[in-house]
Amino acid sequence: MHRALFADAPARVYWELTRACDLACVHCRAQAAPYADPRDLSTEAGVRILHQLAEVQPIKPHVIFTGGDPLKRGDLFELIASARSLGLHVSVSPSATPLLTEEAIDRLRVAGVEAISLSIDGSDAGKHDALRGVPGTFARTLLAARRAREVGFALQVNTLVSRRTRDDLAAIESLVRLLRADRWSLFFLVGVGRGTVLSPISAQETEELFEWLAVRAKVPGIVITTTEAPHFRRVVLQHREEGAPAPSGHGAGMRDGAGVMFIAHDGQVSPSGFLPLSAGDAKLENPIRIYRESPLFRSLRDVDHFHGRCGYCEYRTICGGSRARAYAATGDPVAEDPLCVYEPKAAPRPV
Repeated sequence: MHRALFADAPARVYWELTRACDLACVHCRAQAAPYADPRDLSTEAGVRILHQLAEVQPIKPHVIFTGGDPLKRGDLFELIASARSLGLHVSVSPSATPLLTEEAIDRLRVAGVEAISLSIDGSDAGKHDALRGVPGTFARTLLAARRAREVGFALQVNTLVSRRTRDDLAAIESLVRLLRADRWSLFFLVGVGRGTVLSPISAQETEELFEWLAVRAKVPGIVITTTEAPHFRRVVLQHREEGAPAPSGHGAGMRDGAGVMFIAHDGQVSPSGFLPLSAGDAKLENPIRIYRESPLFRSLRDVDHFHGRCGYCEYRTICGGSRARAYAATGDPVAEDPLCVYEPKAAPRPV
């Protein structure tokens, strides 16, 4: 079921409108800089791509405008208006800079944006701002989160999981609940961009964190999900198999290249922003055709041909491991995810 569900079109399109950003985050995937890149897609190209995305039937993909900082694009609201006129659902992931004013949040809501995601990587200003590289970012994030809830946005809070943030996660969760966020998404570090300077937690520590998250996810108030750690779904299912109530809200089968597509600021189409392999150029090709037909995307949806444990694990269809981490660790996007400790019950298939 999950294989067929994502074979024809992505459920989510993450669109990096620009790499321009006024923060200097230690772990920035995009290695963002203060000024726009001259290779950024034009407004005309952006509108054309939106029309191509809107041709998907029966369910159009959800578009998430990200960056860098999408508020650095002077045509952001023009692109939002075009997307909404085409029936596309739109979310925005802005950076907590002086551009993220109450007026900007109000304007995003009036424009028809449905959800906003903000990053909180520390439970206090000292911890968060040290990662973001700019003093005052933590306070601005809290103000933006409260305003987002006041105007009726669905609010997602993103948090980096690394050795530097691990011991602060319980305190961050308390803050996320205090802000009345709808969703808490934990981004497990992948060594790309500036993120190579940070240390990930170990596979065993990840498993222990999953167990804690599975328990916390049963507490009403927020949905807890993971990014680049789909094996959390295995833990969720194991809880269910043992008869315990299981948390909901997890996109089973969705991962890099399967339900997820990333469009870079210059039009390169990749399975995700954390997997820097281009499958085609949206300036020259329909991105939906790239998603459906490119050998890279097709290989990432063929879980039976993954290498190592990911290729014969009984949970491979609903999980499949992080393809971005497999590539970062081995250079092979279909290798096993090194952050998983689970030993499949099935015997390894001969190579």
